[in-house]
Amino acid sequence: MNCKQVAKDTARVLQNYLTYQAVRTIINQLSETNPSQALWLSQYTSSHNIQDGEVYLEELMAENKELVLRIMSVREHLAEAVLEFMPEMVHIGISQANMEHRRQLLTRLTQSPSVSSTTHPETSESEADDSFNP
Repeated sequence: MNCKQVAKDTARVLQNYLTYQAVRTIINQLSETNPSQALWLSQYTSSHNIQDGEVYLEELMAENKELVLRIMSVREHLAEAVLEFMPEMVHIGISQANMEHRRQLLTRLTQSPSVSSTTHPETSESEADDSFNP
């Protein structure tokens, strides 16, 4: 396992997600102050791939430099606001989710066999034995 590569990939995903959240935030702000620009940005975003935030910003730069600067500012602000809490939140979230999954797995493993998998009481032992001839 290459932890350094996992960290780089995780950082890239988070960076892309913060770009997406910045765009959503700006669309919401613009819908109150400049509905036509909010509609334009929303339509632009729906017709362009925002999964790679950097490519999205490069493409948007050709269309509207002011919005790119605003997105970058909001993205940076979001990063400063949330990244301080992320390591602990991720660690706690994974620990709690793993505990819940383990609990569910243990419950499934320790449950008695269901009624449908046992022999029906109406069936005699000899009929049950006859039905299981390999």
